[in-house]
Amino acid sequence: MTDATTRTEAERELSLRVITVGLDISDQFTSLCVLDSSGEVIEEARLRTKTAAFSQRFSSMSPCRVILEVGTHSPWISRLLSGFGHEVIVANPRRVRLIADSTRKNDRSDAETLARLGRIDPVLLSPIAHRPEQAQADLAVIRARHALVGARSSLINHIRGAVKSSGARLPACDAYMFHKKVLGAIPPELMPALGPVLAMIADLTAQIDGMDKTIAALIRDRYPEAQFLQQVPGVGPLISLTFVLSIGDPARFTKSRQLGPYLGLVPRQRESGDNSPQLGISKTGNAYLRQLLVNGSQYMLGYRGADTDLRRWGLQHAAVGGRSGRKRAVVAVARKLAILLHRLWVTGEVYVPIRPTEGAAIA
Repeated sequence: MTDATTRTEAERELSLRVITVGLDISDQFTSLCVLDSSGEVIEEARLRTKTAAFSQRFSSMSPCRVILEVGTHSPWISRLLSGFGHEVIVANPRRVRLIADSTRKNDRSDAETLARLGRIDPVLLSPIAHRPEQAQADLAVIRARHALVGARSSLINHIRGAVKSSGARLPACDAYMFHKKVLGAIPPELMPALGPVLAMIADLTAQIDGMDKTIAALIRDRYPEAQFLQQVPGVGPLISLTFVLSIGDPARFTKSRQLGPYLGLVPRQRESGDNSPQLGISKTGNAYLRQLLVNGSQYMLGYRGADTDLRRWGLQHAAVGGRSGRKRAVVAVARKLAILLHRLWVTGEVYVPIRPTEGAAIA
């Protein structure tokens, strides 16, 4: 065997060690594509989307780079493979347009596309960092509460619609008081149909109240920083804990202003030459946290909102532009609220609702 042949085989063995793996994950099976350092496909396979199958396949592999899209299974898969020493990159699907717009879309080609993108430059994939397992379990409490609230709202709307179609109307009230307030206002002929629904609403309200107590206990026992954020008027346990769990490590944002783009609370941009149209917000990031911040903003600008600099600023902008101006002000206050919460979290400063003006400070 010549020296050139030996050198070629050694280079080939080295290239096989530096590999990139693309995973296209579905609920039952996962397609796998392995590239060597030169970009050649050295293996294509299919395995079940189960812990045992992934452990058997990746536990004995040399450390490599694994690329997968964010999804239902990505949290546990990324934690499992990272535990085996692999570099795991969870791609943002909004950035993988090569897959979404492909005319030949199938699991095998999607896995190869992910592997090639990850091999070239992982930054192009806008990698997502999954939260720790305990934080994910705690966030599941908030998401379960959100599902219960949605189910209750749907049932309340059903009762109101059924009563309205009979010519009657139910009194306005908060959702948690609905089953008590409307009991005597439902027409007797509708009670056989709506009585069980009303009982379900009462049960859901009790379940939601239990979830609220669980959230309060989580803040007290594990997340005292969420309690600290509640010094801002309009920010309660739900908003503060969701903010803390969704952001995770506040130090990953070098500036608090980065929270606006991260949560999709800034306008989209589509500039071309001299053309720069006004577009709506991008709506990227955590949709539920964005919804909660908007709800907090609406509370601040409403009649029950406390007098703060943020409220005054929002009302000043809401007064310009009619109804659309009001909507823009709500989003702007939500963005400023996210920035404020991050700033308080990082600095530990005590929130001052109304800061003195320069003239008042001198006086």
